[in-house]
Amino acid sequence: MRRSPGHAERPGRVRPGPAVVHRAVRVTAAACAGFYTFRYGLDRPVSATYALFAAVALGVLARIEGSARTRARTVLWTLPAAWVLVCLGTVLAVHSWAAALGMVGVGFAVSYGSVGGPRMVGLANGLQLLYILPCFPPFSPDTLPQRLLGVTAGLLLLAAAELLLWPEPAPPDYRSRLSRAALALAELADLAAEACAGRPAAPGAVTAAAYRARERLDELRFSRVPVMERPAGAGAVDRALTHCAASLRYTGPQVLRILRLARPYPGAARLTAVTARALRAAAAGLPRAGPVPDTGVLDRELAAFDTARTALPRAESTKSTKSTKSTKSTDRTGHTESTGHGGRVRPALGTAALDSAEGARFVVRAVRVGRRAALPPDETPADQRPGPFWYAYDPAPLLWWRRFRANLTPGSVAFRNALRTAGALGAARLLAGGLDLSHGFWVLLATLTLMRTSAADTRMTLRPALVGTALGAAATAAVLLAVGEHPLVYALALPPVMLIAFTAGPALGPAWGQGLFTLVVALVFTQLAPASWRLAEARVVNVAAGAAVGLLAGLCAWPRGGAQDLRRRAAGLLEDSADAVRETVAVLTGTGRPGGALRRARHSTLLTEAMYAQYRSERHDPAGDGPNWQAAVLAGQHAVRGAEPLLARIPPGTAAPHRGGARALLRHADEVAAAFRRQAAALRAREPAGAAEPAVARARAALVAELDGTPAPGTDGRVSLHAVDVAVWLAGLLDDLQQIHEPG
Repeated sequence: MRRSPGHAERPGRVRPGPAVVHRAVRVTAAACAGFYTFRYGLDRPVSATYALFAAVALGVLARIEGSARTRARTVLWTLPAAWVLVCLGTVLAVHSWAAALGMVGVGFAVSYGSVGGPRMVGLANGLQLLYILPCFPPFSPDTLPQRLLGVTAGLLLLAAAELLLWPEPAPPDYRSRLSRAALALAELADLAAEACAGRPAAPGAVTAAAYRARERLDELRFSRVPVMERPAGAGAVDRALTHCAASLRYTGPQVLRILRLARPYPGAARLTAVTARALRAAAAGLPRAGPVPDTGVLDRELAAFDTARTALPRAESTKSTKSTKSTKSTDRTGHTESTGHGGRVRPALGTAALDSAEGARFVVRAVRVGRRAALPPDETPADQRPGPFWYAYDPAPLLWWRRFRANLTPGSVAFRNALRTAGALGAARLLAGGLDLSHGFWVLLATLTLMRTSAADTRMTLRPALVGTALGAAATAAVLLAVGEHPLVYALALPPVMLIAFTAGPALGPAWGQGLFTLVVALVFTQLAPASWRLAEARVVNVAAGAAVGLLAGLCAWPRGGAQDLRRRAAGLLEDSADAVRETVAVLTGTGRPGGALRRARHSTLLTEAMYAQYRSERHDPAGDGPNWQAAVLAGQHAVRGAEPLLARIPPGTAAPHRGGARALLRHADEVAAAFRRQAAALRAREPAGAAEPAVARARAALVAELDGTPAPGTDGRVSLHAVDVAVWLAGLLDDLQQIHEPG
């Protein structure tokens, strides 16, 4: 559970979970087995050192999640990278400048690799250590075979320990979350279908189902998902799972809108029921062993409903729209429909049914991509590409290249964190070399483990870490003075102390972790060479130097973390969304052509989501959070996810067949785009909450008034139902904007 910044910790009440204990046992067993085998069995101290620290690097510093087989497989996959890093560190240790430049390059490459997905995020610190350890004197390339032997043995032993010692079942993955959300949304869609069929459920049942659906949809947000469970990779499968989540979050409000507007409408009831079945099929197909869903039935129902709906006039005239007399007509599917005053909600209800069905179709298609099932050829017109599922048609190397290239910008969280990490580690290496510090790799290790994404977070971590290191050094000095040069005592003490350190550190915080790890490294190095109490002194000096470098890096490079950058990034997202809204309506009305605005808005959404996830991981004062950042992100998401089904369903130039209707839609699109830009300007200027709301409210009132039955000028009393679809989307975007300055 996340604690508030002012919350007092009570270490005495913290109990390490079974997973922490099991992991500590596995790492201790692997590290000690490799160390003792090489140190005492084969008399190879160099290999012993690298075997121990390789196991610690990937077992403690890295975060590897999943089932036992997945964790073991991940450890084995890192072997080639480990060999390369050890070779580089060994060769570049010839000079401090060479080692520092290599540290900058390796630091940036490994940290920036996090854009490839959570697996690289988890491995980053461990891989950094595999370069840090050999890049310090003595420069002895002749020992490279021994170093590689030790690293290989350490990682193989760690992989074996993952499989054999307390193998844990795989934790619930993101597919399970998606499946639960799809099922909850299907239940809600069933209630909506019943309401449209004239059989509304009890209000309590609807409220309970809506609450469950909202809870399941909220569980899909990356800010509520552990880093290692997020489908954030560059491949098509991870992109499809993320797309599936976004489509579910888009479909949820549409189903709720059906429930709010529900009137007897057999066509909408039938389409919503099919939507519910499609969502259940998607939920069943999300597990890797489930049946792959098909969109055939939903595609046919969508086409039939849209054809039948657009064959009916929205209103015969202004007069008949305002009439209270009810008439009847029959649609092409044979359903009897009622129109008149009571039918004013019918266009919006039909739009909601279509939007929810389109969202479900996107969900099913995303599931098919996630299961690597075949998709039909991309039907997106050439001038509107790339389409929403563009990634399903590109080879994996190209997807990875696009991900890395897209994040090579100062607006990317991964790029900036990689620059900060590389600069800090390079400076720490120069400092350790310039001062000729003994065991200088401790300086870089402290920088690596204590530096955070904001200066405030680094300061919060710094104090307990330094206090813990000082207390651990004092205990180490006492042990060294009392025991003296008796390696057998240290050999017997290492496993239990290591087990306690790796168990207490994650549970009790950085003070315990740094203090106990100080004792662990002392017990290791006293078995490699005679050591005095000055080893403890060197440890304190090195950790203090590394912490100072990390603090300075945090102060000099983006010291505010994600707070200030999130404000700029969210404003940029709203501006890109404004362009996408204007361009989408221009394409649908035939008054403009695609110019890449929607693609830019997609990219801006990804960058903002990453920035928001970092912001949520940092400490900040809730009173100073500012606007509802999640609502700002959702406004951008809905602009993109709402435009995609409209462009897929409505042929370009057909949304408003009359010139007056096209002008009316463009005017509304300009108003919505202007509202997005006003909100962006308010965020940039730090204006008081609600500064941009009056204009948003006026724009929405004008749009709703026209939707309520007043035909656009020059339309001879008829309004295209596709125009209603676009107008309802625009009104929903204005609703999203009004949420930005409400409490999160």
